[in-house]
Amino acid sequence: MGRRFTQSATGAHAGAEHRGPIARDIHWAGEMRSAIGVASLLYSALLAMDAGFGKLDATRGALWTGLAALLFVVLLPSRVSVGPGLLSARGLLVAHTVRTDSLVSVRWSDGVAQRMILRDTEGSQVEIDPTVLARNPAMWRRLDTDTRTSIRRGTLLCGETALRRLAERIDRETALTVFKVSGLQ
Repeated sequence: MGRRFTQSATGAHAGAEHRGPIARDIHWAGEMRSAIGVASLLYSALLAMDAGFGKLDATRGALWTGLAALLFVVLLPSRVSVGPGLLSARGLLVAHTVRTDSLVSVRWSDGVAQRMILRDTEGSQVEIDPTVLARNPAMWRRLDTDTRTSIRRGTLLCGETALRRLAERIDRETALTVFKVSGLQ
């Protein structure tokens, strides 16, 4: 069965139908629950503190509600999925999609949180956490296959080194996992 991808925020891929399995981040639900838990814990602690000091009123309650909601928005990760030829990252309000079989560049954004930025020939761009790919082998295999297609077609002008570095990282983590499971470490 085919999947129909909706129009992305950049306007690309409207009505494009691609066939094949869709690989999703298997850890996303747990991370969402963690974001809800942390925001709820902060909200409860702030309300309890204010109630304990006798300073809780409607204004402070609204302030703490807004602060907890902001923390949830900051902690909620994008929901990443990879299908044949497409990578999609859905945030709270916006979804971005990029064609992985016609990538132009793959760059790293080093900083507090490491990000991988993928851009395709249509000008669409997606920014994801490379850890998502490292933790989800099915997603990585699909993306790796499609990026090899981009390299073969000659569209990938910048980023082979970034992809090689990510592949080495994933291979290293996979080997460590195999060693741990087999009791060799």
